[in-house]
This record gives sequence, structure tokens and C-alpha cells, in this order.
Amino acid sequence: MAAVGAEFWPHSHSEMSERIRRHDWGATALGTPDAWPASLRLLLDTILEAPLPMCILWGDQALQLYNDAHGALIGDRHPAELGQPACHRWGATWALLEPACDTARRGEPRVLRNQQLVIERDGAPVEAWFDLALSLIRNASHGIGGLLLCLSETSERVRTETRLSQTALHYKLSAEVHRASEQRLQLALEASDLIGIWDWAIQASEIPAGAELSRILPVAQSGPNGLSSEAFFDHVHPDDVPRLRAALERCIVERGTLDERYRLRSDDGVTRWALARGRCHCDEQGWPQRFPGAVMNITGQQASEDALRQSEAELKMVTDALPVLIGYVDAEERFRFNNRYYSDWFGHSTEWLLGKTAREVLGERGYAERQTSIRDALAGRDVTFEAHSPHRDGEARRMLVHYLPRRDGQGNVLGFFVMALDVTERWRAEQALRELNETLESRIQERTQALAEVYERLLKEMASREQAQQALRQAQKMEAVGQLTGGIAHDFNNMLTGIIGGLDLIQRYIQSGRHGETQRFIDAAVTSANRAAALTHRLLAFARRQPLNLKRVELNQLIESMHDLLSRTLGSHIHIRNQLQQGLWPVSSDENQLESALLNLVINARDAMADGGTLLLETRNVELYRQGDVGDLAAGRYVILCLTDSGCGMSPKVLASVFEPFFTTKPIGQGTGLGLSMVYGFTRQAGGHIQIASEPGEGTQVSLYLPVFEDQGVSVAPAGEDDGPLQAQQGETVLVVEDDPAVRLLVIDVLQMLGYQTLEAADGNAAIRLLESTPTIDMLVTDVGLPGMNGRQLADVARQHRPDLPVLFMTGYAKQAASADFLEPGMDMISKPFNLDALAKRVRDMLADNDQR
Repeated sequence: MAAVGAEFWPHSHSEMSERIRRHDWGATALGTPDAWPASLRLLLDTILEAPLPMCILWGDQALQLYNDAHGALIGDRHPAELGQPACHRWGATWALLEPACDTARRGEPRVLRNQQLVIERDGAPVEAWFDLALSLIRNASHGIGGLLLCLSETSERVRTETRLSQTALHYKLSAEVHRASEQRLQLALEASDLIGIWDWAIQASEIPAGAELSRILPVAQSGPNGLSSEAFFDHVHPDDVPRLRAALERCIVERGTLDERYRLRSDDGVTRWALARGRCHCDEQGWPQRFPGAVMNITGQQASEDALRQSEAELKMVTDALPVLIGYVDAEERFRFNNRYYSDWFGHSTEWLLGKTAREVLGERGYAERQTSIRDALAGRDVTFEAHSPHRDGEARRMLVHYLPRRDGQGNVLGFFVMALDVTERWRAEQALRELNETLESRIQERTQALAEVYERLLKEMASREQAQQALRQAQKMEAVGQLTGGIAHDFNNMLTGIIGGLDLIQRYIQSGRHGETQRFIDAAVTSANRAAALTHRLLAFARRQPLNLKRVELNQLIESMHDLLSRTLGSHIHIRNQLQQGLWPVSSDENQLESALLNLVINARDAMADGGTLLLETRNVELYRQGDVGDLAAGRYVILCLTDSGCGMSPKVLASVFEPFFTTKPIGQGTGLGLSMVYGFTRQAGGHIQIASEPGEGTQVSLYLPVFEDQGVSVAPAGEDDGPLQAQQGETVLVVEDDPAVRLLVIDVLQMLGYQTLEAADGNAAIRLLESTPTIDMLVTDVGLPGMNGRQLADVARQHRPDLPVLFMTGYAKQAASADFLEPGMDMISKPFNLDALAKRVRDMLADNDQR
């Protein structure tokens, strides 16, 4: 025997384990055991140790793998059944199991109760009853691997229930026989239990002194006139006295007999049952004279009858609870017992059924089908068959009927027990399957044609629905575009009017020689142009397409540096209060855009508090442990910037639209409707989230969730204004790459004005030629959106030859520039349109930083 280990499988030392190890599995559909699914191997290890019969039916062929208990159950068929398909070898047993197997493969475990099977015991076939349980076995891919069959023998239980049913019927019949012969046997059975006799002189209304009353009641004789009738009832149970008196009076009036049971009380507190029997004797004229009788002790008999009635009631309760017709038919083919299911089935009471013939209960058709089987049962043969059975609902029903003969002590047949099970559903299913098989081809053709028609209609409906949805999407798209372009056109037309009108007046004033009056129109044109630039920045922020320079920002320092600006913006009627957490984590953000977002939120709070109020600025650290705790933010660390005002608040309808571009509740000309949409777009693009809570009359709270800057080794303070000179320090050379001639000319003129040497190129290829041919180039200023090679690609090529070359990107809008990882060390970005001083300062700062490195 192999050692226990990886090669020793199955792990059990049972007979079947050894047979499975020796079996040639390579010749079966299962293949060698090392290729078997893990679920099959684990389950097989489990059942091989089980004491109950268990069998695995694996695969479509139901290949058999079973334990020792199952092998003992199948007798001589073991071990030849191992690895063989059950569907080909089990015969009638498989026909019984196949419907249940099909149900179990659909994921519905099945239990077949009390199924009769023929098995071998001691080398001989015997009938036995089993509960068969079928459950699904899934393989590793959650598919169907096979079925597990567990068998639990119920033969003793079935035989016990049969014996109980027979006993119940026996007691029922015995009770009837007892009641039928009660008058003949009563005196003989109770003679030895005689308590006493009486001879009541009715006219004297007393019991004569000669009566043996001392045996009836332990009382003394009351004088020469005997015992009075009242003394007779003194020891009768009070509850039974009225009934006994009424029975006596009825016998006297009707000149009949007394046969009454009642209870006696004795002085020792013991209650006994008594049977009083007597007869009224009359004179020649028919008048009652004497009433002699006897009292017998029937306590034992009463207890036996009570026990019998209790037993009958319990057996009746058991049989009534079974969903099976259980009855008894005597030799005259009359029903002598039936359970409640008979009443439910035939619609007649138990009393009506009692004594009726089989022909009366079953009807002519039902009786004709069973007549031969009834004769066989009365001849002593055990009969099982299926037949039509009438039902009170009038529908066709089918029953599986078993007739079991009942014999007396000499072996004579007294009648037979009836046990019938409703198999209508199975019969109907078989009929339907038969009809389906007969009409399968025509039904398939009809169904195929119907499905083709439905499929064609479905395609037409889908095409029609797709057209309608496309039209709806186009309409919605055009409506959204119309709203957006309408708002942009409105604001840009106002700004262009200021620019074009100002330039036109400047031209007229210069032509007329009024040079001193042009400055106010220049200022108006510049203001309108800056407003247009701000509008484009807000649109890009909302669309999350603005270029961001994400760096480490100390949020508390930024808020404190803006305190004076925010106070002036709010005005003296609004009090601003800071509540900033100490030890606040640094955030990853674009400092300029964050300042702009904070200023926009403060302006909105100011407009909501026209009559004054309080604005609270809060910062605090927070850690999210699950994605989705706040919006769609990932788990991690964040810093919250919270602004809470005491203003007028917003209604739910307004709150639902606050982030839409050009949505505003302010009068025309007092707001563009892009403030909150810009804050929303910037926050989301920077990897954060924004939440707004507001109630009318209760104020508004805006919370910005900003991601934490992970590299905390570098400290960067908020940038301040540098008023130093913007002139070139040493006449550095700057390469300007811009495809727009006007912008390129503007940038070159500014740089030359500041003392820089300049080189210019209209595209990336021209710039590369200059980089290769010019020995000294101190800085590259390039547009991002160049034709062909874009500005970021040009910077990569340039740094291959000059690794430390500072690069300043100019962008009006470029999708690549909006990504967080666009910039590398030594790179910066300036957004168009830009102020010339801002351009000069950015160039000077980048060259100075490069010199320090």
C-alpha cells in the first residue's frame, strides 16, 4: 500500500478507496484521477468515510463513484458498477430517478420519499423502501459537474406505518364488534365485578331493606323501611346525578330498561365507574310496580375503552395527516374505515362513506377499472396498479393504488387495506411529454416561424427606437449647445463691443490729434479683453480642460495671505472668521487657480448676505476609508476647505442647477453664471470634490475636498509679488516657437525690449534645426498646440541635447496641457491671453532658478 501523501489518493482506507485507486480510469470519460476536478476529489474523499449509502453520478453519462455502504446495498452488482454509467445499468431504478435528476441539474435539490426498490440481502432479492436525496455538484468553473445521491432506508418506518394503519383498522372493527355484541357479553364480562343489586318499590319511593346495599354503598341501613332513594344518589358523582335521574324517570315513563354508566364516589376519595342496568316491571294494568337492577364495577373496562378511543383518535390523526387515501374494505366490498383525505377527494363525509360499497364510492367507470384487482385482493394477493379515480372537482385524476389483504388468525381474508397516492401531475406530465414528442417537429416549425416574425418586428422596433433616441439625443445636444453658445455669445459680444469700440475711438482721436484723451478708451479696451480672458478660463475650468500646475500648497498660509483681499471683497458689513486646523496636511493643487476659486466662493457668499452677516472659513484633515464615501473620491487622505455663510440660502431647485454654466440668480449684467461652474471644474480636475448644502433662510455651506500632497519633504510658501527689475541679466538667448505670427511678433518684441537675444520658429521642425545649429540657447518658449509636432514633444527633443534647458509653455487650450503630469522639473506654463509683465516675470524667474541649479 502506498504511503499516505500526495500519491495516496483517495485518502480513505476503505474497500472502495482501494478499488478506486486500482481502477483503470483512463478508459473512461473521467480520465486519470489527477485530472479530476478539485470539487469531485474533495467530495469523493468525504463520502468514502460516510456510513450511509452515497453515490456520485458524474457527468452527462452519470458515471458511478460510491462508498462501501452503497456497495453493500447493491449486492452482486458491486464492484462491477464502479465507473459505469447509471443511465445504462440501473434499469427501472433509473427510470424512477431520471425526472428527479433533471430537476436537480437545474439547481433544485430533490428528495423522493419512501421509494420501493429491490435490493440484495444475504444473496436474495428483497423489497425495501428508501428516501432518495439528489443534490447538484458544481465544478470549479461554477458549471454542473454531476449529482450526489444519498440513500436513507425507511423500510422499518414504512412497515411501522402500515402496521399502525392495520392496527387502527383492527381496533375500529373490534370496537364495532364489541358494540354489536355488548348486550350479550356485558353481564358475563362484568359478573365478577358486581357491586350490588336493588329492588326498588316504586310506589314506596325507596330501596327495600333486603337489598345488598352494603356492597353498593358503605352506609348503614336506615330502619325497617330500608334505604331511601335519595341515599342511593348520595355517592353518585354530582355531575352524573341529573343524567342518572333522568334515565331512571325515562325508563319508568316508557316502561323500558336502564343501561347507564356513571361515576361513584367513595369516602377514600377514589372515583370508580359503574354500570347500572335494570328493568321496570308493571302490573296487569300496565302500572309500574318494581324496578329491580344491578350495579357493576366497570372501572377497568372504562379505562380500556378510554385508552382504545385515545389510540384510535391518535391513529386517525396520523392517517388524516397523510396526503394518501387510506381505507379498509371488508369481504362484502364495503368501506369500514377511511381517513379525512377520502372526504377531501370524494366530497362526502366520513359518516356517509362508512358502509358504502366500492361501486357506490368509485362509480361505474372507477369500479370497472378496479374490479379484477379487488377480486385479487380478496383472494389474498397483494395488488399495486394505476387507475382513473373520480374527484369531486370533475377533473381527470390518476391514482397509484395498493391493495393489502387483511387476514384473521386462521389465514382467512377478512378484507383489504387501501392506500392510494395522487400521481395526476406525473401522469399529466407523461401525457404532455408523449404529445410533445408526437407533435415536436410541427411545433418546432410553428415556433420557429413565430420567432422569426417576432424577431423581424423586434428589429423594426429597435431601428425605430434607435432613430427616436438619436433624434432625442441630437435635440438635447443642440439645446445644450444653444444654451452654452448663447451665454458665451452674450458675454463676448458685450466684451468685444468694449474692445472694438474703444479701439475705434482711439483711432479717431489719434487722427484728430487728441492724443491725451485716448488713455481712458485704452483702459476700457484692456478691461474688456481681460474679462474675455477670464471668461475663457472659466469655461476651460468648467470643462476640466484648463492647464494646471499642481504643486505643494500650504492651504492655511494661502488663506492667511488672502485675508486682507477677502475682507475688502466682503465689505465692512460682513464679518469674516477663520477656524484653521493646526498641523494641516499640504494639498496638491494649482495655487493660482485655488486662489481664484476661493475668491469666487467669497464673492458668492457676499452677494448672498446683502444685509450683512458672518462668513466662516474652516480647514481640517479627513481620511476616507472606502471609495464612494464622498462622491466618487477614492479612499485616502484629503483636506477640507469649508465656507459657511449666514445668507439667504438656496431652494432645492436652485441648488440642483448651481454648477450649470451661465446659470445665475443675479440680475442681468451682475453675474456670468460661471463662478461655481469654474470652481466645480477646477476641483474635479485637481482630483478633489465639491459639496454644497443650503436651506432657504438658513445660509449655505460649500466644502472643497482637496487631495493631500504626498511628498512632504519640500516646503513651498505661497508665491508673493516681486517688484524687482524684469530686464535680462546677461543678454540670455531665448528660442520662441509660435505658429501664430502676431503672437510670435508680440512675444519677441517684449523679450527684445527687456534685453534678451531672441530666435524664432513657426513650427517644431524649424525649432529643432535652430537647436542643432545654435551653440547657446538659454531658454525655450513654445506654444503647446503647434502644427505637426506639438510643444511638449518639441521640449522632449530639445532636452535630449540640452537636459537642463528651461521650457515655458504657452497655451490657449490644449488637451495635453490639462493633464496633471504634463510638466516636469524646469518646466512652467502660462495661459493665453497673458499680461506682458507676467510673461517677462515668468521668463526672468525660470532663468534665475536655472542659474541657481
